[in-house]
Amino acid sequence: MNRSEKQTIDTAHTPHQAHGHNHAHGHSHGSGGHTHGANKKALKLSFFLIAAYMVVEVIGGLMTNSLALLSDAWHMLSDAAALGFSLLAMIWGERRASSAKTYGYKRFEVLAALLNGLALIGISLYIFYEAFQRFSDPPSVMSSGMLTIAVIGLLVNIAAAYILMGGDTSGNLNLRSAFLHVIGDLLGSVGAIIAAILIMAFDWKLADPLASVIVAVLVLLSAYRITRDSIHILMEGTPAGYDTDEVRRRLTEIPGVVEVHDLHIWSLSSDTPLLSTQLVVDDQADGLAVMDRARRLLTEEFAIAHITIQLDLPGSVCAVSDEEAAPSVHTHGRQAETPRI
Repeated sequence: MNRSEKQTIDTAHTPHQAHGHNHAHGHSHGSGGHTHGANKKALKLSFFLIAAYMVVEVIGGLMTNSLALLSDAWHMLSDAAALGFSLLAMIWGERRASSAKTYGYKRFEVLAALLNGLALIGISLYIFYEAFQRFSDPPSVMSSGMLTIAVIGLLVNIAAAYILMGGDTSGNLNLRSAFLHVIGDLLGSVGAIIAAILIMAFDWKLADPLASVIVAVLVLLSAYRITRDSIHILMEGTPAGYDTDEVRRRLTEIPGVVEVHDLHIWSLSSDTPLLSTQLVVDDQADGLAVMDRARRLLTEEFAIAHITIQLDLPGSVCAVSDEEAAPSVHTHGRQAETPRI
């Protein structure tokens, strides 16, 4: 990369000339807008469906004195709150970036998923506590009313789960947390149905708290996964499915690239990966060509749309080890990316 090429690239990125760095930004949104719209529509329909039936199930649980039904009712109450909060987070996340929030508000969706996960953990622990109380002194349960309400609840949850499956439940953490709320509630309805049948057939009152415990265990496992994934994103961990060593190797294979330093891959939200890195190139390399090949590689093969690349010559001040560069260069890379989010 000769001096004239370096000056041309610097001129194209005048805000960063004072630092002597060269930056390339890649952005590709694809069908993100369509997916986002489908996610929001699914959350909205599911919220109104769950909220409408939630009132019926709470009243029914109190009237029948069934813990399995009450736990399912409380879980459905949390579903309505979780779906509403997830919908609010998705709407709030559409707000444009500002000088105070340079990355925008998309990470609010991750916070919603984290709070939903913590809520699921709290509900599970409460169900465990109530079940323990009932194991020692099982109360009488109106099994016929319990069965009727549980069956209706099951149908409502199946409908809500089907609606949510129309969105991106695998790629969007916020939608997945809401979906797991509904699946947990669906399992609660199944548990309440089984318990009601056992009580009607064998007068086995312990079936009610036992069904509650089984559902609580399943809900707790789902809550753990959602909470873990949310914290991983908030800690700016490498997104699932990305291998930093593989990305580094592929970048090194670009003609003219000598070394790859300070490589960082993280997520703004569950479906928005970002990358920043420093490429050390030989002094004969075409800087613009290196930038273009790196951008195409990262966007087309690794599906990373938000990219910050810094070019440096061997022996320059910035071409140092990752351990030395991480605190300063990574920070600069993040600042360079902010106007694009």
